[in-house]
Amino acid sequence: MVDSKKRMSELVELLNRARYAYEQENKEIMSNYEYDKLYDELQQLEEKLGVTFASSPTINVGYEVLSELPKERHEKPMLSLDKTKEVEDLKSFLENQKAVISWKLDGLTIVLTYRDGKLFKAVTRGNGEIGEVITNNAKMFKNLPLQIPYKGELILRGEAVIGYSDFEKINAQIEDVDAKYKNPRNLCSGSVRQLNNEITARRNVKFFAFNLVKADEVDFENSRLKQFAWLKEQGFDVVEHHLVTRNTVEEEVSWFEKNIGKNDFPSDGLVLAYDDLAYGRSLGTTAKFPRDSFAFKWADEIKDTTLLSIEWSPSRTGLINPVAIFEPVELEGTTVSRASVHNISIMEELELGIGDQIQVYKANMIIPQIAENLTRSGVRDIPKECPVCGGKTKISMENGTKTLYCTNKKCQAKQIKSFALFVSRDAMNIEGLSEATLEKFIAKGFIKDFVDIFHLKQYEAQIKSMEGFGTKSYDNLISKIESARNTTLPKLIYSLGIANIGLSNAKLICRAFKNDPEKIAHTTMEQLNEISGIGEVIAKTFVEYFANESNKKLYEKLLKEIKLPKDEEVSIEQIFSNMNFVVTGSVHKFANRNAVKEVIEARGGKVTGTVTSKTSYLINNDVNSTSSKNKKARELGIPILSEDAFIELLEGNV
Repeated sequence: MVDSKKRMSELVELLNRARYAYEQENKEIMSNYEYDKLYDELQQLEEKLGVTFASSPTINVGYEVLSELPKERHEKPMLSLDKTKEVEDLKSFLENQKAVISWKLDGLTIVLTYRDGKLFKAVTRGNGEIGEVITNNAKMFKNLPLQIPYKGELILRGEAVIGYSDFEKINAQIEDVDAKYKNPRNLCSGSVRQLNNEITARRNVKFFAFNLVKADEVDFENSRLKQFAWLKEQGFDVVEHHLVTRNTVEEEVSWFEKNIGKNDFPSDGLVLAYDDLAYGRSLGTTAKFPRDSFAFKWADEIKDTTLLSIEWSPSRTGLINPVAIFEPVELEGTTVSRASVHNISIMEELELGIGDQIQVYKANMIIPQIAENLTRSGVRDIPKECPVCGGKTKISMENGTKTLYCTNKKCQAKQIKSFALFVSRDAMNIEGLSEATLEKFIAKGFIKDFVDIFHLKQYEAQIKSMEGFGTKSYDNLISKIESARNTTLPKLIYSLGIANIGLSNAKLICRAFKNDPEKIAHTTMEQLNEISGIGEVIAKTFVEYFANESNKKLYEKLLKEIKLPKDEEVSIEQIFSNMNFVVTGSVHKFANRNAVKEVIEARGGKVTGTVTSKTSYLINNDVNSTSSKNKKARELGIPILSEDAFIELLEGNV
């Protein structure tokens, strides 16, 4: 009894820590498989001993949210569902009853209240008793009706979700790898609980109803199926559902399992709820679960394989993540050969060693994970040096979790922003090298400095075999790199990432030294201070950069990789010297506003973003618009030029 209670305490603490890490910190300290296994063990101990601790995750549905959104207590506690992975348990639950089976969507549960046909209130599930009021955000859900035909008080529950397709689009727009969302559920939770509902609107959140709580004076003929049909008539999207009996439930579970791959919305199982509403209500609830419904979690397809190696993958934060590489196996219709292990604590928990026989599965049929280590030879060879820079590593303990870090502040993996600047459009303009791709190449040792980018051909075979790459994408990347060799000196100077040196300042400096690469590298503060627009701070950082021998060598090596225009191309008449322009609105004669800017700067002018008394001209094709910039220009008596008028000015006709 004493040992069992001690084990219960350990399980409660461990499960609560894992859930907090997942829900509040967006990180995993154990796999879903391990969590479910420990949860089941705790549940069995509670049933055996007849004891449930107040902090047990089996009775606490969620954590208190930490935001400034107003909170509200639910009229009735929102209980979690009892669950199983066995179809036989569903048959036992059904007996002679009919039930509605539907997706168990993996998003954020919301309670909606309508009054007089209008959305009155939306509250998140929260911890099951107290949720957050997110009414303004719910009005931004893409498919949620704000007005419905029914004029009585309607209360319903449903799931706010973001589809995989939208999740991938949103993540693709986030260049910072560490800032990317881990899964659609985390993205949805963050989107629904925004203080600014404009962000919610951009995230394409959708709502699917799954339970009608209250709609007085409507005859549903005692049928949940009829409730769903009525909700559809009111304009709601309802979670996909079928009517089942004990004899058909196995076939229906199989149907859902086969179709999960076609489903754009994340699902972690199925829900079975009695169609007979009165019968379901008559059963009441336990302290933990309602008795009228049951959750079915997918029985994971588990395959045995051999662990070949642990790949240590550094990130920009210095964290070095272990990734298990194993003999390829077929799981849920695809071939997998790698799975994140997340941290050293999980490695130690699994006693993971090279050559071990392991079992792998896909969490929610999507994310490869290690379920079990059958041979447990033990953790060995945690790297003492960073695989990217060779710097010393250290094991750090954070929130009871062991993680590996690189201690070298100059590690290339930590300098990802400088590499991203180097390849950006205004710098070397190499498309196809996103931050995510750069991070992968740096982690594999393909790139250690800027020069290495021009020699990625030597890793052709490795790059083509990488996930997301193939012959076509590799060829496109190499083509972009070769094109980038034809550039200008200002773009090269800007790409170096010298503090305070933007493209405009780089152009001013290069023009002053007639685009002579040698003179620019040996300039003095006095020479730079003589250039109009270059102040003491800029001059100091510029001179200090080239005073560093390693920086100078990198610059010299880069000059050997690129082709600069001939001298005669820089002898453009400086007709816009000491003139300031602002360019706004769309352009039609030039490729884009940047092209206009380049023309002005090549002729000695400067382009700024704000209209001031120092502005010489505002360029805007909509000359007569009432925009703030046009108004300001008129107030200050500054000429507003269309593109055609600017071209005339350029050609000397004004």
